[in-house]
Amino acid sequence: MPCCDHHTPKEIRASLVIAIVMNAVFVAAQVFYGFKANSLALLADAGHNFGDVLGMLLAAVAVWLSLARPNKSYSYGLQSATILAALSQALLMLLAFFEITHEAIERLLVPPTALPDNVIMVWVAAVSIVVNGFTVFLLNRGGWEDLSLRGMVLHLICDALVSVGVIVGAVLIGFTGWMWLDPAISLLIAVFILFSAWKLLRRAMRLALQGVPTEIQIRAVEDYLRCRPGVASVHDLHIWALGTRQNALSVHLMMPHGHPGDAFIEESGRELERLGIGHITLQIEVGDSEKCKGCSRESQWKHSNFVAL
Repeated sequence: MPCCDHHTPKEIRASLVIAIVMNAVFVAAQVFYGFKANSLALLADAGHNFGDVLGMLLAAVAVWLSLARPNKSYSYGLQSATILAALSQALLMLLAFFEITHEAIERLLVPPTALPDNVIMVWVAAVSIVVNGFTVFLLNRGGWEDLSLRGMVLHLICDALVSVGVIVGAVLIGFTGWMWLDPAISLLIAVFILFSAWKLLRRAMRLALQGVPTEIQIRAVEDYLRCRPGVASVHDLHIWALGTRQNALSVHLMMPHGHPGDAFIEESGRELERLGIGHITLQIEVGDSEKCKGCSRESQWKHSNFVAL
């Protein structure tokens, strides 16, 4: 992940605020018409969209927190707030899945006596497609380099496809009168929510546990460093996410001929940034590499020649 965005944080926050307000108003309308139309599919979609609103709200707060300057207590600032926001969003989606599934199963076992109003279902679902489409436009313009926002864009595109499913179900109910179609569509929406939540949870947990971000090809990074002029070996390579917008790396380079100079450091930094790493720390060593391998188990801070980018 590059270390900076094409847009300023102020622009990002402004677009998020517009998206949050617009989607919150629509969710309220969707709940109202869901009860009016007696449609669990609309209410399920409203619950899903409410999760999107909370997700955007969490993203806005996380963006604001990530702007905090580093200090003695938080040397990297609060960039990891974006990871916590992603985790929270995934948990909210899981809660929505269990609630929708429970209600849908109850309606399948004890069907309602009145058919859902398929006309209202079609119109509300159509508006949902428009709202999701415009939100995608707001969040996607300029190609922000933020995994959480890009993931949200993909999520909203899938939401629009879910709304298409609601429209198809409403039309079928109008023609067939089959009461089970409405809760069945709700279960399909719940499955989609579960799939999205699990995917997001796995990705966020990987970052929270300081795993190598999925977009980083660690073998390519290691091969590049090993092939740098003067490098005899590479060890203690660590890559982790500072947040959803910046990755970090630290590594020990064994260079028997001595420190290579600033040009080597700067060139290495540019290439590693191209590979998706924005904060780089290289430790140059000229001694016995076998002896230094123990530093991963002991204190790494005892070694000198640190160069941070």
